[in-house]
Amino acid sequence: MANKEASKPRDEADENGNSNAIRVCGMQFAYEGEPPLFADFNLELPPGSRCLLVGANGSGKTTLLKILAGKHMVGGRDVVRVLSRSAFHDTQLVCGGDLAYLGGSWSKTVGSAGEIPLQGDFSAEHMIFGVEGTDPVRRDSLIELLDIDLQWRMHKVSDGQRRRVQICMGLLHPFKVLLLDEVTVDLDVVARLDLLDFFKEECDQRGATVVYATHIFDGLETWATHLAYIQDGELRRTEKLSEVNELKNSANLLSVVEAWLRAETKREKKKPINPPAQVQKTSPSGASPFMSSRHMAYYR
Repeated sequence: MANKEASKPRDEADENGNSNAIRVCGMQFAYEGEPPLFADFNLELPPGSRCLLVGANGSGKTTLLKILAGKHMVGGRDVVRVLSRSAFHDTQLVCGGDLAYLGGSWSKTVGSAGEIPLQGDFSAEHMIFGVEGTDPVRRDSLIELLDIDLQWRMHKVSDGQRRRVQICMGLLHPFKVLLLDEVTVDLDVVARLDLLDFFKEECDQRGATVVYATHIFDGLETWATHLAYIQDGELRRTEKLSEVNELKNSANLLSVVEAWLRAETKREKKKPINPPAQVQKTSPSGASPFMSSRHMAYYR
């Protein structure tokens, strides 16, 4: 028991007085009516780290990022902590701008109007300048970095141009922890590399932490500091990128991750095929389309 407890992440300060930027300890999580996705999941990342979150489709990467972003409640206040605060319970993490999440949704919350899709008939200027409490210098720098034309109409531009506006809006407030879920997939190679350089500067200069889930590994060998590999909700590997032994004998990160995923696929094919068990939904509102996504999880 002592060894098991010692292996779990601790929310203690290091020799420099810094606590973990992200700490997940003994997390269990399942969507309602589904078998557990995470069981006794542990993860810790130090401030200033740039962590690649890798794994096959359906492995749990997006769910993990949403949990870290406070979109699902799991366990007690100490199970998932970001900047030494509860990811779900401390709403000031997001409202105060310390925690930022960029996923696949192109939307913006506007007062009582709720979620307004970025592909509506709005100009880029209207969307970007509508974000309150921003630093004009940072805003102008991001507009230049992402090569945004403020006259773009959101319902007429390409997916890549629309994505640039979404990213700009999400980065207007200086973040301490940034969670990225495949947000660079629509960007061209120049825009993506420039954005990655920006993230690196944020980490190096301000001590920010970035967790980046992606399937595009070009140029990430020297960008990332850490790597976390998830398979079927299990954290199979978590280590500094410089300590990944396979990289010492491989051409690039892509070939390493490819080998892991191919080995994973071979193991899956060898598993016996059993009929799926019937899962009894315990909540009478489980099928309701009006249930908030922030609470659509079963937790222990």
